[in-house]
Amino acid sequence: MPETQPHARPSTSSDAAPGVDRRTLLRGAAAVTAAGALGGLAASPAGASPAASGAGAANVLPRYTFVREALDTANLAYNPTGEFIFPCLRGTVGRLPDAPGRFLLYYAPHDAPGGICLAYADTPEGPYTEYPHNPIIGREWAPHYSVSHVSSPHALWNEREREMWLYFHGENTTTRLARSGDGIHFHYEGEVLTTAMLPEGTTETSYARVFEHPLPDRGSRYVMVFMRNDTTNHRSIGWGWSADGVSFDFDPEPLVDHAAAGAANLSGPHVVEEGGSTYVAYHTGEGDIRLTEVGRDFSLRRHLGTVHEPMAGPPDNGRSAAPSYGSHHGTQYMLYEAGSRLGATIAVARA
Repeated sequence: MPETQPHARPSTSSDAAPGVDRRTLLRGAAAVTAAGALGGLAASPAGASPAASGAGAANVLPRYTFVREALDTANLAYNPTGEFIFPCLRGTVGRLPDAPGRFLLYYAPHDAPGGICLAYADTPEGPYTEYPHNPIIGREWAPHYSVSHVSSPHALWNEREREMWLYFHGENTTTRLARSGDGIHFHYEGEVLTTAMLPEGTTETSYARVFEHPLPDRGSRYVMVFMRNDTTNHRSIGWGWSADGVSFDFDPEPLVDHAAAGAANLSGPHVVEEGGSTYVAYHTGEGDIRLTEVGRDFSLRRHLGTVHEPMAGPPDNGRSAAPSYGSHHGTQYMLYEAGSRLGATIAVARA
């Protein structure tokens, strides 16, 4: 796949901590979608046995090696909370002629004030340079909204419109869309998902990613996967479909139910296409990443179990989340959220 489009295999530099082997192998799900993103991975400290993972999941996954942390967080100009989440990498060649790099990395703090941030590089491995005017989208955008924070950016290259479309949340009840001709300066499109669009009792609809994945029987071109919560305070994975990427229909039932997946909370979903089927990768409240096969038409529910156990040492420190994937000259990359929930950074791994 051309370097202009991150590839779909399950998707920074710091010194190794004492006793931690930075060559730790990662295992990840793989495949390419027209939207250029995918998911699934698994890891174990070097010299240790991989954590339990379903045999079916293992058959989907390549092996990855941790490379570096994407951001030199100590020297960032915009770092209001000391934590960053939800990486999304997109290529620019053949798309955005005036882009500052061949790859744009979108990320954000989670805690207030949040803010959608941008960094750029000429390879997926970096090093990444911080865009000097972060955040590119803030928590106030008159007259459209004023919220405590915005976070979880997911960029989709919309080939039809020749634009970068950015989905993000703020508050956790609302997912929004902004559009850009250069990947940096965005204009507001509107709300695409709110709790009011799901059954009564839904309390959160956030951490959404949108992929080009036609469903002919539904007359749709795009699918959205996201975290949904309700009054039971157990988070599952929801999904919806759309003909235009703006107006979505949503299934009232979870795509991946937390109980069926064997965890109290699920989040950070990512669509994976491989071997003629479709999967959703997601992280759990236990800090691991799991995989569910949903099939080409999203009617299947085959839970494949844990496909990634985080490294005990840095940068994972027992938690890895929100994987995002891409390729460059045929080499597969995974970017993921590494570290504690409110102290994470962005990590890069290479197949």
